Amino acid sequence: MHVLVRGVMMRLKFLGKETQGGGSPTLFATDRDTYVVQGWKVEGQPASVEIPPRLLGYLEPHTCLGVRVRDTGRGSFTLSGVPVTDPQVLVQMDIPGHETCVEVAKQNAATEGSWGGAATG
Repeated sequence: MHVLVRGVMMRLKFLGKETQGGGSPTLFATDRDTYVVQGWKVEGQPASVEIPPRLLGYLEPHTCLGVRVRDTGRGSFTLSGVPVTDPQVLVQMDIPGHETCVEVAKQNAATEGSWGGAATG
């Protein structure tokens, strides 16, 4: 799938989806060495999404998200990135009204200081 983000055509590769409770958090890899993470909207935080922990199981081998992932204490995580706001992109990704998506860095899991699980604070 090709989508236009920030004026640049970006290719998305579907990695996985976790459907639960009327939601469909989804993980995509991009040709820009980033991830696009689709998740539930976080009230008052347009650059954040909430996702189920199992979605992280779809990360490409030997990589992790290049952003801090926070444990909500409710069986989900939140993370922040660059909001994907182009309406043509959102329509192509079939994002329900209660969800949004953000673009985040992809890191090599062996990078010092990288983080591949949930933060606890």
